[in-house]
Amino acid sequence: MAVSDPPQPADDPAAQGVRARQNGKPRDVCPYPLDTEEREQWLEGYDGRERTAPPAQPMKPT
Repeated sequence: MAVSDPPQPADDPAAQGVRARQNGKPRDVCPYPLDTEEREQWLEGYDGRERTAPPAQPMKPT
C-alpha cells in the first residue's frame, strides 16, 4: 500500500497479514488459497511491502 492510499478496513486481507506478523505467526499461516488476489494482499501486509516493489538492495559500502 502506498503512503497516499486510504486506510483499509480491519478485516482487509493486508491488515490481517500485518496482524499475523505482529502476533509472531509464520508466513505460511495465510488462510487464503494459492493464486488468489486475497492471498497476494495478505502476503503484502505480512511482508510490509507491495508485491510490485523491487526487492531491497544491499547498501554500497562507502
